[in-house]
Amino acid sequence: MTPRAADSPLEAPATALAWNVYGAGIDHIGRDGRPEPVPVPRPGDDQLLIRVDAVGLCFSDIKLLRLGGDHPKLYGRDLAHDPTRLGHETSVTVIDAGAHLRDRFRPGQRLAIQPDIYVDGRSTAYGYTIPGGLIQYHVIGPEVLAADDGAYVVPVDDRMGFAETALTEPWACVEAAYTQRRRLAPRPGGRTWIVARSGDTRSYTFGQALRDAAEVTVTDASDDLVSAIRAAIGTDTRMTGAAIDEAVAAGPYDDVIAIGRLDPDVIERAGDAVAFRGTINLVADEPYAGPVSIDVGRLHYHYVAWLGTSSTDASSAYGETRNRAELRRDGVTVVVGAAGPMGQMHVERALAMADGPRLVVGVDLDPERLAAAERKLAPLAADRGRALRIVRIGPEPGALETLARSLTDGRGADDVVITAPAAAAVASGAAAMAPDGMLVLFAGVPVGTRVALDLSPIFLGGAQYTGTSGSRIVDQARVVAKTLDAELAPRRALAAVGGIETAAEALQALVDGRYPGKIVIFPQLSGLPLTGLDELAGDPEIGPLLDADGTWTQAAERALFARYARDARAPVPS
Repeated sequence: MTPRAADSPLEAPATALAWNVYGAGIDHIGRDGRPEPVPVPRPGDDQLLIRVDAVGLCFSDIKLLRLGGDHPKLYGRDLAHDPTRLGHETSVTVIDAGAHLRDRFRPGQRLAIQPDIYVDGRSTAYGYTIPGGLIQYHVIGPEVLAADDGAYVVPVDDRMGFAETALTEPWACVEAAYTQRRRLAPRPGGRTWIVARSGDTRSYTFGQALRDAAEVTVTDASDDLVSAIRAAIGTDTRMTGAAIDEAVAAGPYDDVIAIGRLDPDVIERAGDAVAFRGTINLVADEPYAGPVSIDVGRLHYHYVAWLGTSSTDASSAYGETRNRAELRRDGVTVVVGAAGPMGQMHVERALAMADGPRLVVGVDLDPERLAAAERKLAPLAADRGRALRIVRIGPEPGALETLARSLTDGRGADDVVITAPAAAAVASGAAAMAPDGMLVLFAGVPVGTRVALDLSPIFLGGAQYTGTSGSRIVDQARVVAKTLDAELAPRRALAAVGGIETAAEALQALVDGRYPGKIVIFPQLSGLPLTGLDELAGDPEIGPLLDADGTWTQAAERALFARYARDARAPVPS
């Protein structure tokens, strides 16, 4: 059994400890290196008073601390006068519901918060724009409960522990990485640019790709191609011609179609002219003359879709049949950065899939962290009947490609998942792919980060370049369901725990890579030092309650709460 809330009616204290963020740097959270007391308000009619039971820490928290008010989700906020609070991976319990919410929420109800919140299409994420969970008690209202997708919360129950519930959020990001977040069809009413190669003699068709476009700009098209375009556009579509420089200056475009064996620099400029969540369709039957420099940050943050076909029918490049997002069944998956907490989750998901890859290869630089990951994941691989290889790969050019081809008879990996935020990792991962492979850019590199990639496999072999940022409510709900069905175990990612006083130390430990997995703060526990699970394994009371491989359990969590919960209002053992 997991810790549960005290019997209703639940109460909250008059004050709570909080780690507010007042500027850039770890020294600007809390006051003098400690959490500060803040009043606990009563909820308004449209608010919930919640108790925060667990908070997972994330490298996204470090990014906010490094950038302060310059973080893109803070919109230039003056944190010194308008602080925010970290903590977007949260498990909470409802303490009280306002009058307008009592038919939907009840005291004692447990929730996971989905932080990727949008209001009128604008990101207002919990733990960023909206102050997050590094606090013992606080109120949430319409900013969380009545946003674009309704209430950004996922109900859970006592079958899941507090830490495991908090860790469903990073797991939701992993799950989202294999869902189709790109737009795979031309935008109705959008702007399209068709750029062609002078002298191309192939005859092209467009199916329905141009029928609903509002505007089509054409560059370097032959008379036959112009005729084909005119035959494909709708009666209300406006068609104009433009030189490359003029067309680029008139961008961005919802959709770009690149016809023929264009020069790499033209493809580069075309890629830069694609709008947010736009598509660029590469239509050619022979390789480009060389690699193309593309902004890989836009793959992750802007969901730009690079599609392609070797057919003369440009419309055949679109749709989910041609463009997959899931790992290949019976394939070979390589996870780059597998020793980190998120890398371990990707490896675990691949091993747990019913129709997943036959071989999962986890690579990283740190041999000690890799060994810890292997101890944790090897039993799962054996249980699921999957092959797992954990390999240390150094920064030497070509090392990953050599490894991938040695394991696949020279073909390359079917899927390469990048969980290390480095341009070099993207380049090496792409080189290690099979001609019809998929590269998943999970770790975000900044928009503007350019990498030279061979894009010819996109149209010649159906190769995929995908990227996602964050998750949705449906992703987190799916993780909860998979956890209850024993398909996933988010608790396996936990490597260290701490009480409310340790948040600043824990954030520094995250920067330093001190633990080979996730760190969870329990705001309701006081006096619990930041402690790795390997240390807890030696505790005479808690150690025996961990799994045989040292994995966190609900029994260990219950014992920890019984020892360190100092407030009668905090959760009590069931």
